[in-house]
Order: sequence, then C-alpha cells, then structure tokens
Amino acid sequence: MAPLVKAISVGYDGPLNADTKIYRGDVDPEWTVGHVPNGGYILALVIEACVQHQAHTAHRDPIHVTSHFLHAASIAPFQVRVRTLKRGRAFTNLIADLVQQDRTRITTHMIFGSLAPEVPPLGLSPPSPYARRLPLHVHPATAVETPMVRPWRFKPHVNWARDPVLRAQNHRTRATLAGGGGLVWGAWFQLAGAEERLTPASLAFLADVFINLPALLPRSARGGLVPSDTWFPTMTLALEFKAPIPRRGAGHAARTVGLYSRGTFWGAPQGRHDAYVEIWTAPAELGQGQGAEVPGWRDAQVCLATATQMALSLPMEVNAKL
Repeated sequence: MAPLVKAISVGYDGPLNADTKIYRGDVDPEWTVGHVPNGGYILALVIEACVQHQAHTAHRDPIHVTSHFLHAASIAPFQVRVRTLKRGRAFTNLIADLVQQDRTRITTHMIFGSLAPEVPPLGLSPPSPYARRLPLHVHPATAVETPMVRPWRFKPHVNWARDPVLRAQNHRTRATLAGGGGLVWGAWFQLAGAEERLTPASLAFLADVFINLPALLPRSARGGLVPSDTWFPTMTLALEFKAPIPRRGAGHAARTVGLYSRGTFWGAPQGRHDAYVEIWTAPAELGQGQGAEVPGWRDAQVCLATATQMALSLPMEVNAKL
C-alpha cells in the first residue's frame, strides 16, 4: 500500500485539445471505504492535477473547490481533464473532471490564487476575542489514541485520538435552547508513515475522515441504523483553503492535524445529512513532544481549511456491489 503522499499520484499526459489538458494516474486500491475509494481521496487526485496545472502561474494555490460526485469511482486508471474557465488578475477559475471508462465520476469547479499572507495582515486571529480558535481540548502529545471502527482499508496507515470533551458534549441535551440540536466530533488525525507530509491535495482526504452525524447518535435515536453496516457516500463536497501549510520545522506537525466536525440535519431521502469540518495545524505529532504545559499552544494553531458536504446513509451492501 502506498502512503497517501504517493497514492495521490498524477502525471501530465498532454493536451486533449486547445482548451483541455489531461492528467493520468491509477486509483490506489487501499484508500477505500469498503470497496469504494474514499470520496476525499478521489477529490485529492483532482486537486493534485490542478495544482500541477497551475504550478508555473501566478495563481498556484487552491482557494476554493466545489465538487459533485456523479458516480462512484473504481479502483482503476483515471484521467483528470482540466480546463481554464477564466484567468483574472487575482484568481483563476478551473473546471476539472475525473473520468474512468469514459464516464465522468466527479466534476469540480476550482478557484486558484495566492495564499501568501498580506502585509499588513488583514483578518481575525488571536488575541482578538472574535477570532476562531482551535476547538480541540487535549494536546496531541498527551492525547490517548483510540481505535477506528469504520470500514476503512487505510486504517493501518493512519492514527487518531478522539477528543473526549467534545464527545461528552453530545450527551448533554440541548432541546431547551433556541436553535438547539446537532452533534459535534473532533480528533487529532495522523498520517502514520514517516515519509508522509501534508499537501494541499491531502487536505481533501482529511476533510472526509470524520464520524458522520448518524453514527454519533445514541442507539435510541438512530431509527434502527447500525453504523458498522452503513455506508455514508459523499454527494457534494466544498473545500475552502484558509492558510498555507506551514513549512517543516516551523513549530507545527508535518503529518498530524486537528479535525473538528459538526452535523445538524439527518433525514429523507436516503438518510441525507450535512457535515461541516475544520482542519487545523497541530503543535506536535500524535503522542510526541511536549504537552499542554507549553503556554499558548492552542492560540498558535492555524485553520488550514474548512469543508461542507452533503452525504447519504446507505446499507454497506450497496457499497459491496459497486
């Protein structure tokens, strides 16, 4: 099994015509949920092709991605067909489709620009009281690793430690609050191989490895749904890149991130539900380094990306037939 940094492998194949460029690769057989490639991993392949497409331009950084999953991808060769829709002074808009067996599996619209920080800086960051801060409670150095029960074939190559404080919040009733309801989840997530590293493309995969809302519900509220027998395929996924990935040795972990997710709605048709995800830098690798005694460690972390998606709740037997 290839590590994620190698499994997201795309090579330039040449022009299809004057407007469209083709990139090729092979879907790795291990980065799957059951029999179907993880949706975030498939999106990562498309983003990697577009990153290569933009590498020698002024707009090298992905800023926003909107994707629609039209058909489940398969473990097979693929093409990514990239077309420039508009090139402006500040942004470039691309259309990119992942194609297998002459069928478009995922279609995307991407905005590229520059994530270089502005001088003077503009925006909200600590110590501003209005700034969003890392929502995880336990330092990754002292976090307790927890087992994964999802049907992920890539489990041997990743580690995580779920946030116990966020988990406990879900047991408190919010019915008396105006606008109450919803469930939250968070974890430190590590790509286990020493050769792994975070890339813009890998953030798409990381945005799709949370625990879905129906699986967080207590058994009495699931309506008979059994999480271990349920597949949560992604239908749409939008990803906004907030900040550049820190350089190695810049005081942030190279292959560990903080994940936070929130879900609110679940219902018909097909168990449709929503998810909001944040991806944060980590002050240390999971289980390594100094712990919470380091002052200001939480305020020093940066949100790399946020994501929203619409997913379904289907029996795993549907997954097995694809």
